[in-house]
This record gives sequence, C-alpha cells and structure tokens, in this order.
Amino acid sequence: MIRILVVDDNPAVRSYLRTLLEQKSTWQVVDEARTGGEALHRVKTNPPDMILLDFQMPDLNGLDVARQISGIFPEIPILLVTIHLSKQLADEARKAGIRGACAKSDVGSIVEAVDALLHDRTYFPANAAV
Repeated sequence: MIRILVVDDNPAVRSYLRTLLEQKSTWQVVDEARTGGEALHRVKTNPPDMILLDFQMPDLNGLDVARQISGIFPEIPILLVTIHLSKQLADEARKAGIRGACAKSDVGSIVEAVDALLHDRTYFPANAAV
C-alpha cells in the first residue's frame, strides 16, 4: 500500500484529491495537512511514501516546504499540484527537489503524475517543460 500525504489549505481540494487517488486500490491517503508547517510536522512524525503539495498556502509556499522535506527525506517523491502551473514555477519546483508538477484541474495528469513519481520518474507537462 502506497501511503500518501495530501497538503492543501482548501478542504474541498483535499477531499477531491483523496477521492481521486483512492480510486487506485494500492494508494491510500493516510494523512492531510492544511498548511506548510503542518505538512512538515506530519512528514517528520510519520513519513509518507509520496506527497501531493499545493503551491499557495497561508504560511509557507509549496517550494519552501519541498526544500525542507527534500533536505530531510530526499527519497520521498513530491508532486506539486497547483492552479498556477507555469514554466517558471516548474523550473523552481525542480530546484526545490519536487519531482513533478501538474494542474489541479487536470484530473488525468494527477493520476499519471503520481504513477510516474512512484516509478522513480519525473512528471512535468510539455507546456511547463524546460
């Protein structure tokens, strides 16, 4: 069972991502966090196998959170899921240790991206490619 942490300040988005991910029988959302600080605490206490991370949150942004998590747990793949996907953000995400990025609105790409990251690949859409 793949244990996933979903980090987003919007409860409706967390619920949407949980429902989407748990359609795969081997994926389970084991925890959720509302802020970057909460995410860091949860990862340190109970490291997941994978993290879906929002970019804009009330305290820290997703890039800051990813840098800290990647510094402590470089083996945990992080997927940035945002409504603000751009080439510049994708480039910054790579530098922060994030292995993939996709738009919240693109349901198909989220599942595809999680699968890619879990198989030690990266996932950056063509329109956000370097």
